[in-house]
Amino acid sequence: MYLVTGASGTMGKAVLNEVAKSGAEHCAMYRSSTDASKAPAGTSTVIADFSKKDTLPPALEGVTSVYLVCSPFPQLIELEWNMIDACVAAGVGHIVLNSAMGAREWRKSFPSWHRRVEDKLKSTKVSFTILRPNSFHQNVLTYFAPSIRSQGVFHSSMGNARVSFLDVRDIAVVAAKSLSGGEHSGKTYELNGPEALTYSELAAKIAKHSGRDVQYVDIPAETQRQAMLGQGMPEWQADALLDLHTYYIKGKGCKIDGLLEQLLGRSPITMDHFLAEFAREFHAEPEAPAQLKLLTEAATA
Repeated sequence: MYLVTGASGTMGKAVLNEVAKSGAEHCAMYRSSTDASKAPAGTSTVIADFSKKDTLPPALEGVTSVYLVCSPFPQLIELEWNMIDACVAAGVGHIVLNSAMGAREWRKSFPSWHRRVEDKLKSTKVSFTILRPNSFHQNVLTYFAPSIRSQGVFHSSMGNARVSFLDVRDIAVVAAKSLSGGEHSGKTYELNGPEALTYSELAAKIAKHSGRDVQYVDIPAETQRQAMLGQGMPEWQADALLDLHTYYIKGKGCKIDGLLEQLLGRSPITMDHFLAEFAREFHAEPEAPAQLKLLTEAATA
């Protein structure tokens, strides 16, 4: 049986959907019964928490393979180490670890945390597959769509760096296939998208598919840091994101190698396809007609 952790998160949810479609016997791990109630039909669930070691052994009963993912924050190392130890004790045969691009050589920020987890996993006798994905298509919606909706612009300190974006759903297909071990055992897959875009080129694509003017404005790193802090972002997170930007600015995130297509057995989802699918996410909510606004105001007065 496969266990998918982080099943309420962006990656975990996508992997769970792929595993469920495959028909393989599986279970999803959630931290609360409220989250577990949202599991896909036919998916069994367990309630467990990486930070509560005593909850992990029951979640691993009868499990042969685990998809391991954790939110990117400083406690990631401790929490994923807890799960790896629990998997070893439970006799789990294979772990698919969701790591990050740059874990091989970048000794700062999120990649360095993931590298320590990779090293921990490799020190065990458990079979493994490590996935190191580049930046997600979905990050465009998370980080850029809000200011595009309100101002028609997004800001960052990426200069002319190119990024080989890829879709979470494609990563999920690779993760689901890798849970079987076999030919994927012992492999580390660095996953890149089908094209490398500058943020200015990305803005042009968003404009094309959304039908509105969109601009990318490059700003100094310190200006971006202060903006993130001003929005309530923790200092550690702002610093980690800027460290990651440095990795990309050095040209480390622009590789196009065809590996993703090979693993998928089809063409990856392109940025154009993604933006066409989610074009409405870049539009502000249309203003209600004046008559409707008056009725609403009267009803709530």
